[in-house]
Order: sequence, then C-alpha cells, then structure tokens
Amino acid sequence: MLTKRIIPCLDIKNGRTVKGINFVDLRDAGDPVELAEIYAKTGADELVFLDISATEERRRTLADLVLRVAEKVNIPFTVGGGISSVEDVDILLHNGADKVSINSSAVKNPQLINDLVAKFGSQCIVVAIDAKQIDGEWIVHLVGGKVPTELNLFTWAKEVETRGAGEILFTSMNHDGTKDGFANEALAKLSTELNIPIIASGGAGNMQHFTDTFIEGKADAALAASVFHFKEIEIKDLKEELKRNNIPVRL
Repeated sequence: MLTKRIIPCLDIKNGRTVKGINFVDLRDAGDPVELAEIYAKTGADELVFLDISATEERRRTLADLVLRVAEKVNIPFTVGGGISSVEDVDILLHNGADKVSINSSAVKNPQLINDLVAKFGSQCIVVAIDAKQIDGEWIVHLVGGKVPTELNLFTWAKEVETRGAGEILFTSMNHDGTKDGFANEALAKLSTELNIPIIASGGAGNMQHFTDTFIEGKADAALAASVFHFKEIEIKDLKEELKRNNIPVRL
C-alpha cells in the first residue's frame, strides 16, 4: 500500500503566511520560507503554497518565492494561485517547484489542463477544487470560494481526471478552518469514482481527523494549515499516531 502523505499548506498574502476560517478572517502565521524549512525538517512529506494575494505583481512575487523555497527545502512542493497559462507554469517549474496547482483558470478554460499535461506531464499538474455543499449538492466555487459555479464537484472531478490531471486537491468550504474534521463522505466518493490521488483539505482539528480521513475518506494525502502553523499538532507526533492506527506513513 502506498504511504499516506501529510502536507502543510501555506496560504500566502503579500509575502506572509496567513490563515482564516471559511476562507475569511485572515491572521498572520509567519514567514513562508522559514515555516517551509521547519516542516521539511520535522517530517512533512510535501508542501503546498497558495498565493491568495490580489496583486498584479503576483506572478513575479510567486516566482521569487519558489526560488527561495527551492533553495531551502528538500521535499516536493506545489505552488498555486493565479496560474493561468503555460508560461506561468514554465516559470514556476523552472524556478524549482515540483508541481503546480490550478483552480479557477481550469474551470474557465478546461483545455488549459490538457495543454499543461501535454507540455509538462500529468505528474506536475494538480487541479484544486473548492466546493461547498448546498442543499445536499456539492457545488464548485471560484475566486477563493466567493463565486459559485453551476458545476457539480464529482462531475468536474471526473472531467479533470479525463483531461489528464495527476492529482486533485479537494477543499470543503463547509469545513475549512472549522477544525471539525474533513468531508469524508465526499472524499470517499471521489476516491472511489476516480483513479488519481485525492488530497483532503479543510477541517483538520486533531489527530483523529487525519486517521478518519485516511480510513473513512480513503484520501491519499491530508492537507492542513492552522493546526501545523500554530503548533497544535506536531507532524512527528501525528505520524506516530497514524502508524499506531496501521496507516502507512513515512517516518
């Protein structure tokens, strides 16, 4: 069985790591490169950096951040936020990112997934999906969860897989920042219906939530932010707990 991955997520705004609840009420969580170094040394399997800044200089800022991170960490990392072209991805991968994550741009132009996969390979391309459960249906949202679409989570996820994406990062907006646990029912459905890895995001509050999402949610990886940033959970302790629960992890 493949080992399950633990992935700290660093939301970046104006060069700083921030964290909110349900995508709002942001507070500062530190320097992203310093945090990345700590996570790499304390057992994280991968890192995800998402630039949520609404600035026109985002592309250059993100490219510079990738360079700085690549110099300091020796584990794979994914970068996302405002990526909308083959050129964007080329710069980020050239600067040292292992994967890129696209979200709104993929919904607006699904052919972008095909184009990126054709040029860089599916292993580099992660499609992030932010979805909210409304009246029992999971609806895909854009722009950091602010804009609802007419897309159903599971229909869109299948299309993403068909177009060649190597991985899906699913964030439940209902659970994001609440620390009440991951959206395991939706995750299990995604994992059952798709053949590519699913990263669980949104809702981590304690170690049991990680165990639950790997067992009940059938997730391939679990992503979290505030519980790691504010040292509520240490990655080493988490992995030892997962191991005790017979979940395969890299120690």
